[in-house]
Amino acid sequence: MTTAPHSAAQPAPEPLWQPGPDRIAGAQVTRFHTWAATHHGAPAPTPGDPAASYAALHRWSVEDLPTFWQAVAEWFDVRFGTPYDTVLADRTMPGARWFPGATLNYAEHALRAAEDPTRADTPALLHVDERQQPVAVTWAELRDQVGSLAAALRRLGVRPGDRISGYLPNVPQAVVALLATAAVGAVWTSCAPDFGARSVLDRFQQVEPVVLFTVDGYRYGGKEHDRRDTVAELRAELPTLRAVVHVPLLGTPAPEGALDWSDLTSDATEPDFAQVPFDHPLWVLYSSGTTGLPKAIVQSQGGILLEHLKQTGLHCDLGPDDRFFWYTSTGWMMWNFLVGGLLAGATIVLYDGSPGHPDTAAQWQVAAATRTTVLGTSAAYVMACRKAGLHPARDLDLTTITCVATTGSPLPPDGFRWLHDTFAEAGTDLWTASVSGGTDVCSCFAGAVPTLPVHIGELQAACLGTDLQAWDPQGKPVIDEVGELVVTNPMPSMPTRFWNDPDGTRYHDSYFDTYPGVWRHGDWITVTSRGSVVIHGRSDSTLNRQGVRMGSADIYEVVERLPEIRESLVIGLELPDGGYWMPLFVHLAPGATLDDDLRDRIKRTIRTQLSPRHVPDEIIEAPGVPHTLTGKRIEVPIKRLLAGTPLEKAVNPGSVDDLELLRFYERIAADRAQ
Repeated sequence: MTTAPHSAAQPAPEPLWQPGPDRIAGAQVTRFHTWAATHHGAPAPTPGDPAASYAALHRWSVEDLPTFWQAVAEWFDVRFGTPYDTVLADRTMPGARWFPGATLNYAEHALRAAEDPTRADTPALLHVDERQQPVAVTWAELRDQVGSLAAALRRLGVRPGDRISGYLPNVPQAVVALLATAAVGAVWTSCAPDFGARSVLDRFQQVEPVVLFTVDGYRYGGKEHDRRDTVAELRAELPTLRAVVHVPLLGTPAPEGALDWSDLTSDATEPDFAQVPFDHPLWVLYSSGTTGLPKAIVQSQGGILLEHLKQTGLHCDLGPDDRFFWYTSTGWMMWNFLVGGLLAGATIVLYDGSPGHPDTAAQWQVAAATRTTVLGTSAAYVMACRKAGLHPARDLDLTTITCVATTGSPLPPDGFRWLHDTFAEAGTDLWTASVSGGTDVCSCFAGAVPTLPVHIGELQAACLGTDLQAWDPQGKPVIDEVGELVVTNPMPSMPTRFWNDPDGTRYHDSYFDTYPGVWRHGDWITVTSRGSVVIHGRSDSTLNRQGVRMGSADIYEVVERLPEIRESLVIGLELPDGGYWMPLFVHLAPGATLDDDLRDRIKRTIRTQLSPRHVPDEIIEAPGVPHTLTGKRIEVPIKRLLAGTPLEKAVNPGSVDDLELLRFYERIAADRAQ
């Protein structure tokens, strides 16, 4: 690991939260550290100094990468069907080779808790819909259903490497289908049923599935949404399908030619776990695909197994007594990560519904109903709760919650304070964990560490085994300065490849084009001299005025504090004459008017809280802010539109939540061109 130059040491700010001695001593990462020091040569923990201990453990984890990952495999008792020859045969990126010779099965590890007689009849899954009546699936039931469905898939001719697709919401059947697919050694891929047919086909047609699991519809926002016509279109456009399995969520009979879910899962069957090579594909995830077809990202059974054991066990500190709830859909990598909670023996909470129905407190209500201990949500949801004046810890019984984690976008400082204060008023010592990673690795680069303090606006630290650095344009690491997020050593969950990218060109160009041999993720970050991390937003949409880089997230954080602003979007556009145009689009709250007074207050707020450079050239009212299907603001395609790129080339329409919104920005571009 390259040592970055340190700027002058700054006094450490007071933390928002610090773990107590009991939490530190009981954390799995503490016990792992002590064990790894004894058995694998890790540096010994520093008594009474958890920050120094974690820094030393992290440094060892990236400087002695093979030994660290061997230790992870041993600590979590990974079952290898055949042993590995070496841990890391080739660390070249792209193309690192992990655990060659080893075989294993992800689903076998996800279902291990069912082998414990004391846990077999306890919940593995808790399913909640908008009616908020939790329904449990026990470990024994989950194992039986997975075994039954895996046997049925084999009878249908499914073999290792075949692709299985799910057009399913966040329901137990989706988890069973994923685990049965993995048990067979087939390759899972899924989309949420709110995706339209074109978006789904842009994904599934790339991988040519042989089986499709579908629902007849789903419930959202208090309404039932019939998807049978969409399913019929998918069936017609996926010629490789050998079977369609109907999940009657709305109670309709299976359509002609489809199999019924219950017929494939009614007989309790002991699972047969195919032992596949470590790098055998587990699933295909998709990038947001803002231009062209979405990238079909292939991740391996072994790589995801080790990464998720490390992340859920050491960083989230999950164990058998936990109930793990992350608000997500099957179209987002966080659903796959949520399923990974089973690896830690935790009960996972599946919520299928709107985040704000019947009111803004919905996610807190689900957490209360399920006795959630670790809650994952979005920064946007936290800020919406703050803006709505909610007091969830006062008004609901959330005493079981020990940690609230956020992702999707940087959590603004006001979000940190609100979470801390709203739980403190109820007497709860809340660990707030802002985390950041990506679909590309289906994990976190930086975020939760149960033994470290939390500072407002900062992620606690880089994750173990992740050689995270901030680099300047010349490829030199910087500390306490904004730089490109890079990872300078391989992680096991990095893609093994992209589907339909035979020579690896698209994979290489996506991450390794800027700094050869080094993963460039496309985010601006600051690594502080204390080892914490600040995320500033996407580097490919980062504002750059007069040579000064600015993160869009900083502007959103201050602008969206104003009660009149529902959401905002800022774009920085380099002009042909060498000038720079930086408009701020604002989606107003109901009843608000973008008059001179509000414009002045927006500018004054930005100038005061950020800098004069951050003040936009123009403030424009917009009917809304477009997002990807996973909820991220679309900045780069809007930038392309404003630069004059035609709509069909600026964005993949199937990747956007509201295509009509793009017409507004297209008109803005046309008006400017005149």
